[in-house]
Amino acid sequence: MKAIYDVPAPAKLNLFLHITGRRADGYHLLQSAFMLIDWCDTLHFELRSDGRLSRQDLTTPLPADDLVLRAARLLQAAGRTSLGADIGIEKRVPAQAGMGGGSSDAASTLLALNRLWGLDMPLSRLETLGLQLGADVPFFLRGRNAWVEGIGERITPVVLPPGKFLVVKPQDGLETRTIFSDDGLKRDSASAIITGFAAHPYHFGENDLQPVAERLCPALSQALIWLAGKGLKGRMTGSGSAVFAHMSTGDAGEADDIDVSDADSRWQVRKCSNMAAHPLLGWATSDG
Repeated sequence: MKAIYDVPAPAKLNLFLHITGRRADGYHLLQSAFMLIDWCDTLHFELRSDGRLSRQDLTTPLPADDLVLRAARLLQAAGRTSLGADIGIEKRVPAQAGMGGGSSDAASTLLALNRLWGLDMPLSRLETLGLQLGADVPFFLRGRNAWVEGIGERITPVVLPPGKFLVVKPQDGLETRTIFSDDGLKRDSASAIITGFAAHPYHFGENDLQPVAERLCPALSQALIWLAGKGLKGRMTGSGSAVFAHMSTGDAGEADDIDVSDADSRWQVRKCSNMAAHPLLGWATSDG
C-alpha cells in the first residue's frame, strides 16, 4: 500500500442558481448546475500507524478545526481504523467565495484516506459521511459536472462543452448563512428543465442570491462592472463573493487575449478551464 498521496481538490462554479421554494424545516429548495474548474487546492497525506491526525498549513492559515480534519476524524471513526495521517494543505481556492473550496477539500480527504487506510468504503458510504460535512461534498465525491436539485442531494451528471472562464474573487467574503437568511432573497423561481439548460449551458438562468450579495458586498458589484468593461457578462457563483464570466469555448485563443493587468490589486483574478471529471474520479467504487 502506498504510504503517501498528493491529491488535487478542484473548485466549482455555479453556472446558475435558482431558489424554487423552502421546506417546512427552513431548508431552501434549489436548482443549479455545478461545474468543476482547474483552480485547485493540493492536499498531501502521509500514513501514520499511531492513529494520530496532524495538519500543516503550507500556504494560507486555516481554522484550527477545518473540514479536512473533520472529514479525517469522521472517516477514521466510521472505518474503525487504528491508522492516522499527517496532512499538508496547499490552499489556493479562496474562502467565502461560493467556489466550494472547503467541501472539495473534505471530499478529496475522504477519497484519499479511504485508499490510504485500505478501508474500501463504497462511494455511497462516503457520500453519507460527506453530507455530515456539507451539502456540496457529495458532488465533489461523485466527480462529474452536474445538475443539482432539492437541497443539494439530487445530483444528475451532465456533459458540458470545454470552456474558459475568467474568475474574480473580491477582497471581501460573504457568509452563506447571511445570504440565505436575508428577507429580500427571491425564493419563488419557476422550476427549470435540464434540456433547456443543456441548449445554452453558459448563458442560462440567473443566480437568485446575487442581488442580496451585491447589496451586502459592494466589491462584488465592482468586479462585475470590471468584467463588463472587458465585454464579458459576469455572474456570481454560489453565495459569493466570487464572480465569473464565460470567455470562450474550446481552445479559442481569444481568452488569452483578455488583459487583466488593470484588475484591482486586492482581487484574486484567474483564467480557468472547466474539467470534464474530477481527477480522483473512480477512487471509490460504486455499489450501484
